[in-house]
Amino acid sequence: MDKTIPNHLAIIPDGNRRWAKEKNLPTFDGHRKGFDAAVEITRYARKLGIHTFTLWAFSTENWKRTKEEVGYLMRLYAEMIDRYLKEAIEDEVRIIHLGRADRVPDYLLKKIRNAEEKTKEFQRNILNLAFDYGGRDEILRAIKAADESDFNFNELNEENFANFLDTAGQPHPYPDLIIRTSGELRTSGLLMWQGAYSELIFLNKYFPDIKTEDIDLAVEEYSRRQRRFGK
Repeated sequence: MDKTIPNHLAIIPDGNRRWAKEKNLPTFDGHRKGFDAAVEITRYARKLGIHTFTLWAFSTENWKRTKEEVGYLMRLYAEMIDRYLKEAIEDEVRIIHLGRADRVPDYLLKKIRNAEEKTKEFQRNILNLAFDYGGRDEILRAIKAADESDFNFNELNEENFANFLDTAGQPHPYPDLIIRTSGELRTSGLLMWQGAYSELIFLNKYFPDIKTEDIDLAVEEYSRRQRRFGK
């Protein structure tokens, strides 16, 4: 069977903490193992020809975790950007932040903005980092942004509203395929507007255990589906 490669793949990387707990390891080990898996899967997605890859790194609800865990995650993602930026430049991957910026620590936000600036001209691939991201929050921010602009709400439609979303201007803003790990059967609001017609695949394994073979199987399953978009 010929594979149909999605233009945009989004990942909900769930299960880092449970992976660590089952192995009697510290929670932080689960996050670091998940970080390594994320880098590997991101690279493999490009190899397959997937143009846009969205990784949900930190949700708006994740601030409820302990101060120690949140602090560790902030440092881990700063490290991730340091390690990944050179590779992104070499492979011409544009890095884009999806989500809020007002609550991200200054040292991390500077790294995110630097990565965005240094890769802003690239068109070969896009890596969306959904950080301090929530689907409802994105829609509310989009409404506020439209209200603060000279936008005429009497002319509101789906197309022009999308110009105020975090994915505005991207060639493939709507994910063709969303994968969630850990066996949980929900999307938790990732790209709530953009993902209305996304195909969904739920993997019954924790994110640190995800392999490139899992992406192959997901793409094969995606290729078998008939997308009707409500028709």
